[in-house]
Amino acid sequence: MNIQKEYRSKIITADEAVRLIPADSTVVMSKGAGVPRMMVKALAEHRHEFEGKNVTLYHMTTLGEGECISSLCYGTFHHLTNFVGANAREIVGSDYGDFFPAYFKDVPSLLGNQIPCDVAVVAVTPPDASGYCSMGVSCDYEVVAVKKAKIVIAETNDRMPFTTGRTLVHISELDYIIPCSYELPILPSHEGGDVEDAIGRHCAGLVDDGATIQVGIGAIPDAVLMSLRDKKDLGVHSEMFSDGVVDLVHAGVITNAKKTLHPGKMVATFLMGTRKLYDFIDNNPMVEMFPVDYVNNPYVIAKNDNMVSINSCLQIDLMGQVAAESIGPRQYSGPGGQVDFIRGAAMSKGGKSIIAMPSTAANGTISRITATLPPFTAVTTSRNEVDYVVTEFGVAVLKGRTLRQRAQSLIDIAHPDFRDKIANEYERRFETYREYVKMHKG
Repeated sequence: MNIQKEYRSKIITADEAVRLIPADSTVVMSKGAGVPRMMVKALAEHRHEFEGKNVTLYHMTTLGEGECISSLCYGTFHHLTNFVGANAREIVGSDYGDFFPAYFKDVPSLLGNQIPCDVAVVAVTPPDASGYCSMGVSCDYEVVAVKKAKIVIAETNDRMPFTTGRTLVHISELDYIIPCSYELPILPSHEGGDVEDAIGRHCAGLVDDGATIQVGIGAIPDAVLMSLRDKKDLGVHSEMFSDGVVDLVHAGVITNAKKTLHPGKMVATFLMGTRKLYDFIDNNPMVEMFPVDYVNNPYVIAKNDNMVSINSCLQIDLMGQVAAESIGPRQYSGPGGQVDFIRGAAMSKGGKSIIAMPSTAANGTISRITATLPPFTAVTTSRNEVDYVVTEFGVAVLKGRTLRQRAQSLIDIAHPDFRDKIANEYERRFETYREYVKMHKG
């Protein structure tokens, strides 16, 4: 095969590519920092050509401008997702989009089955000498989408980092190619304050030398990473990671030397950060990327001894039910891989799972620890699976604890301004429950 000849024969423009999307089809798009920006923009510019064509766009968190998700295109495309980014919350709550509950790890198996996969639109690197392109920063479900779609449109971005693991697709699998050169969207580190720093220190106290960690992105994960600087030989097996992990590698904290699965390697399924991160992972043999049905598989996660998962949430009730994706009926994000990693850590030899959050929200006016969750709130992680809960006021151990013990432990790490109110509400509900039992006894 003449690689360059085949590559040139498939080249088209984004304007030409959008016209290849048929009516009554579902388009599966790359996510995060790997969003195919040329096609996203072209879909918006050609929106009038799609009116009445019943085209659905499946996507998860999308960085960048996201023109085809904007109000400009409301009513033109239907949007489908199982993880809502900030720029899609309004769509999901309208007639123009739908949310379906699903763990992140299950998306590859859903594609082509419950989720149609007619067209795959992905962003990759230009091909190497053997004709292989890398999915770069996002290979979670995209590799599967390429194999299942009837039409595959790929943007070959020369600024996309080349990553290895299971990220490669051959140009023979691509139907159309859009050569391009653009910077990946930036997701800067979050500057935390005293609250985040305190949470980071409490979490770090639960991480032993030689542990393998899973962290997300945001002020709390960044604070946790900053607090791990005195640790030794940490490893990474995570849904994603960002710039803070790079800093710990350079500091000699993350070596991956003690990992029992993929020793010497950091494993992830997607990445978001700044150019520092993207330059670090480019052709870096220390970093391996795999589809999400592998990375987030609890049985795979459990093969890492001393696995510590660190996730956050919106609220938690006194039974330990974790709400990480909705505020009442409003879908705010999605389940992601929280439950997958909590289950994997639970099966890991020496594993632990942590739910870390500030004690309050809305500038201190709302307690995240509450006697009961608001009506219609989705429970992401059940009370049966929660291990440690951390706020700036300390650590609550829930696993193996009774309901009364859990309630007291959580009240102890709630904000002092809310502790009495939460305790009184809990006691009222507990008394009501006991009266109910007495009335119906026998």
